[in-house]
Amino acid sequence: MRRFLQTYKQILLYAASMVGLLILLQVLQYRFVLVSHSFEIYMFCIAVVFTGLGIWLALKLVKPKKEIETIVVEKNVYVTTPTEEDLQQMEAQRQKLGLSSRESEVLQLMAEGLSNQEIADRLFLSLATVKTHSSNLFLKLDVKRRTQAVEKARQLGLIV
Repeated sequence: MRRFLQTYKQILLYAASMVGLLILLQVLQYRFVLVSHSFEIYMFCIAVVFTGLGIWLALKLVKPKKEIETIVVEKNVYVTTPTEEDLQQMEAQRQKLGLSSRESEVLQLMAEGLSNQEIADRLFLSLATVKTHSSNLFLKLDVKRRTQAVEKARQLGLIV
């Protein structure tokens, strides 16, 4: 090792002086950049701080304040098949009110909770036709809403 140092002493000293000179130049260049561009560096730092503050504030404002808890309630539904006597009473009541068979079908599907579009799809009718039947039902039953129509139909015995 000693022999290596003696042989390459000049080269090692030259390399060390070059490294020192490069480090000195880099420090001077760094100081020059800091002095000549200090305003831009400060503005960049302020922009970074305010961007982070804006992101934090936006996340705080958008975060929901209350947790919404959903509860699923299951209900047993018992379906009874109408007897022949029930069907005769339903038919008599339908004729008394002047309901057509299609209006009765629409009323039954309303009671099942189907939308107008679903009723139209099930009965192979247009949406406008289903709306017309619904309007006629509302007039004949003297109600304003679907729920009222279904409730009155149950009271009158038109649906089970």
